[in-house]
This record gives sequence, structure tokens and C-alpha cells, in this order.
Amino acid sequence: MSQKHPIVVITGSSGAGTSTVQKVLEAIFFRQKINSVVIEGDSFHRYDRSTMKSKMDQATSAGKNFSHFGSSANQFEAMEQLFKTYGETGGGQKRYYLHNDEEAAEHNQRLGLDLEAGHFTPWEDIQPGTDLMFYEGLHGLVKTDKVDLTQYVDLKVGVVPVVNLEWIQKIHRDNAERGYSEDVIVDNILRRMPDYVKYITPQFSETDINFQRVATVDTSNPFIAREIPTLDESFVVIRFRNPVIRNTDFSNLLSMIEGSFMSRRNTIVVPGGKMGLAMEIIFTPIIADMIARRKDAADR
Repeated sequence: MSQKHPIVVITGSSGAGTSTVQKVLEAIFFRQKINSVVIEGDSFHRYDRSTMKSKMDQATSAGKNFSHFGSSANQFEAMEQLFKTYGETGGGQKRYYLHNDEEAAEHNQRLGLDLEAGHFTPWEDIQPGTDLMFYEGLHGLVKTDKVDLTQYVDLKVGVVPVVNLEWIQKIHRDNAERGYSEDVIVDNILRRMPDYVKYITPQFSETDINFQRVATVDTSNPFIAREIPTLDESFVVIRFRNPVIRNTDFSNLLSMIEGSFMSRRNTIVVPGGKMGLAMEIIFTPIIADMIARRKDAADR
């Protein structure tokens, strides 16, 4: 951890809702005039799209599991090196994974290249003078026998729906956006499960704050659900690992968020439609304190 060069991590599995938290934090950074460098978790995948498909086909033929969730498909050591370097110097290298043609066109124009979707941009230096690093992706808090990313992170946030809701979101997204059939999506879920249990789930025991969305409609069979439960059809369980350290004022949260209640001494439950508001209230003072400490450390 570093007061001079703090690191904020939002981690969660694909489709969990990490992008919602990212939007809230980016709005806070804008209001507080914070210059952040954003690191996308996908940029640390080991293989481009076509190579990854080939690797998965080979693993399937051999009766083995291989997925984007596992260590073999990601560069955990490079992630740890970036976290360590940024915490010490405020520098390091990043790149981008080009998810679609629009992203490819944007970065090709910026870099003067001719890359296609499904590939990575070249590694490039982080511009000097940033106030903090913000990581959003699958593996921001991974711990293995070789790496431990948690030791470098100043604010650890997890976003994870209950698993049936997560599957419903994945099924609908993959069908609508990628045209996958239900059988293919279910096979993907099953193939990823060992790595999900080994690498994704343990991260939520490391988080300072966890946001877990729980549906209030029947999701008992996610494979036949016709619609994704809306925010108004859910609650969000917000768990604080250590409320004292984060100066969490639960009385203030309860008074400002209508319909909220405490379920445990370190856990508040809010209506799903109030999730964004709850994040604004929780994160604003934490980020402000982080930047104040950074300025104090820089002045010493």
C-alpha cells in the first residue's frame, strides 16, 4: 500500500456490475478533480481472442478445463509488478484489449496502428503525475502461491450478485450480444466453474467493501428465466470488512437511503434502485481522505 500513489481495485466476475461502480467512482474523481489512471483487467489476459479460442478447443479435446478465470490464461505476475511499481513510483506500463471494432478504431487512430478487435495494443508507459490508479476487472485481488495483489491495494471493492442472478445476466448478455445458444452458454459456465471457485470467489474475502445484489423474484432456475431481474426487483447487501477503519457512519446511511436497514453490525441492506446513491455516499469521503493523505505524504 502507498499513501503517495494509492491503488483502488474493483473486482468481480464477468457481468457482475463492476462497470456500475466504475461509473460512480469516475464521477467522484471528476468532482474532486482527481487525475486517475484506469487499468482494465482484460488487458492482462495472456492470449488474444483467436489464440484463446484455440487454447480452449485444445483443452476441451483433452478433457481439461481452461477459461479466462484461471491463472494459465492471465498474466498475474505482470499485474503484481504493475501494482508494486505504481505504489512505489506512480509509474508502470499498461495496454488495452480491443473488445470491438469501435475500440480498435479509437486506439488505431491514437497510436497510428492497424490492429483488429480481439487483439492488444502495445505496452505503453503510464503518464506521470496521476493521483491514483483505478483497476476494474476479474482478478484485482488474486492471491496464489506465486502472487499476492492484495498487499498493494489501498481500497478493495467487490461486486458480486448471488450466483443464480449472475448466471441469468450472463445467459441474457451472451445470447443478446454474442448470439450464443443456451447450450453453448451453459457449457461456458460449467467450464469456468473450477477457476471461478479457485480464483474469483476467494477475492471477496479480501475486500474492504462488498456489494452483493440479491433478487427478490424467483431465480431458482436461471436457465429458464425470461428476463433479468431489475434493480427495483432486488436488494443490495453491502458488507464492510472493518467499518471503523473506513469511518463508516451507518446512522447517516440509514437516514439518507430510504428503505435501508442493518442486517448485521457491519452490513447494511439497501433497495436495488438505491445502489448508485449508496456508492456515492460511501465512496466520496473515502476517496477524499485518500487524496488528502496523498497530499500530506507528498508534502513531507
